[in-house]
Amino acid sequence: MARREIETYIWDPKAECMSEDQLKHVQSERLISCVQRMYNNAPYYRAKMDRIGLKPNDIQSVDDLYKLPFTDKLDFRDNYPFGTLAVPRDEIVRFHASSGTTGKMKVVGYTRNDIVLWTDCLCRSMSRCGVTKGDLIHIAYGYGLFTGGLGPHYACDPMGATAIPVSGGNTPRQIQILREWKPNVIMCTPSYMLHIADQMQEMGVAKEEINLKCGIFGAEPWTIEMRDQIEEKMGLRAFDIYGLSEILGPGVGCGCDKSDMIHIEADHFIPEIVDPDTGLPLPEGELGELVFSSVTKEGTPMLRYNTHDLTRLFYGKCECGRTTPRMQKVTGRADDMLIIRGVNVFPTQIEAVMLTYSEVEPHYTIHVDRVNNLDRMTIKIEMSSVFFSDSIKEIEATEHRLAADIASVTGVNARIMLCEPRSLPRSEGKIKRVFDERFKN
Repeated sequence: MARREIETYIWDPKAECMSEDQLKHVQSERLISCVQRMYNNAPYYRAKMDRIGLKPNDIQSVDDLYKLPFTDKLDFRDNYPFGTLAVPRDEIVRFHASSGTTGKMKVVGYTRNDIVLWTDCLCRSMSRCGVTKGDLIHIAYGYGLFTGGLGPHYACDPMGATAIPVSGGNTPRQIQILREWKPNVIMCTPSYMLHIADQMQEMGVAKEEINLKCGIFGAEPWTIEMRDQIEEKMGLRAFDIYGLSEILGPGVGCGCDKSDMIHIEADHFIPEIVDPDTGLPLPEGELGELVFSSVTKEGTPMLRYNTHDLTRLFYGKCECGRTTPRMQKVTGRADDMLIIRGVNVFPTQIEAVMLTYSEVEPHYTIHVDRVNNLDRMTIKIEMSSVFFSDSIKEIEATEHRLAADIASVTGVNARIMLCEPRSLPRSEGKIKRVFDERFKN
C-alpha cells in the first residue's frame, strides 16, 4: 500500500535549518552556560565534577562535552525528590515524573520558561507530521504525571489546533469520538493505536468512517513493520515522536515526511552516541547508547544523561530541508536487552520478523525462564482471526517457520506458541511485552 501523502512545514526554519557551524556555536554557548548553572546550583552535579577535578571554565565549547561526567536514572533515585533541581523550588511551576529505580519516581521540575521551551519543541515535531491551524487533535496519551498528555495539549494553542484531551482508556468512547467528532490527528502509544484498531473491527467500524490523516506515536520502541501495520489498519500516516521525561518529554525529536529517522532538536538537546561498555563517544552511524545534554532546561537540566536507548546518529541535510541531527528508530534499551545463553536479543528483532507474517496479529509477549540451568525463551503470538480457523497442522507449520526465521535473526532458538485472537493482554499506555522469570526467587 502506498503511504498516505501528508503536507508538512517547518515550524522554525532558523533553528531547524542551521548550518553545522551555526549549530556548533549555539550548542557551545548554551553548554557553557548550563555547566556553570549546574555547578553553581545543583550540588549533586558539582560533586561529580569536583570528584574528577573539573571546573566550569574547563568547558570552552561543545568539543569539550566528553570531559563532563555522565548522569543517569540513579541520580534521580539518589536525590529524590527535588535534589536534581537547578533552581529554587518556588521557581518550579510544574512537576512531572516517571517510574524509577527501587520504587522511587524520577521527578522532573519545569520552570515557566521550560514549559515554553517544551511547547515550542512539540510545535516543531507536530508540524513535521502535518499538523496545522484548524486541525482537531485526539490526545489519547495519559494525562497527569506522565508527560504524554499535557505536552501536546499545550502545543495545540500556538499551532492554532484544537485539543481533545481524551487521555487513555475507555476505548469504546475513544472510537465514538473518532467516528462522530472526526479528529484528523491522533496521538497515543503505537500499541494502544493497534488496540483501538482491534476494537474498531470488533464493533464493525471501518477505517473509512474516521477522518485521521496522521498519527503521532511514541513512549515505547516500535518497528517500521508495526508502523506499516498501523497505517494499513487505520488509513493514516504514522510518525514516530521521541522523548523522555528526564530530558523534557515528547518533542525531544520526531520523524518527518521524507525519512524513517527522527530529527533531534539539537539546539536544545545535544545528542551523543557512546559505547555501552566503555562510555566513549562513537562516530556517526555506529550503534550505541543515546546520551543527551538538555542545555536550555532550567528546572532540571541534565548533562550527559545516558538514556540507555540503543540507536545511531546521522548528520547532514535531510530531504525535508532540515539540517538537525537524525537518529534511527530506537532498537531497544541496553538495560531492557535480553541475554539468552550469551546472545543479545531485543524485542524489536522479534517484532520485525513476526510482522512479515500475514497469519499473525501485532500482539505478542516474550517469556524467559530457566530449566536445568539453561535459558528458555517462549514467544506467544496472536493469530489472525482468518488463520485461526485453519487446521492444527497448518498452525504448527507456521510456528516452525516463525521459529526458524526468528532464530536466523536473533541467533536464539525459541518456542513459538500461536494463540487465539484477542487472548493476549492489551495496554492503554506503555505495553509490557517481556516477562523474565529467571531471576525471581
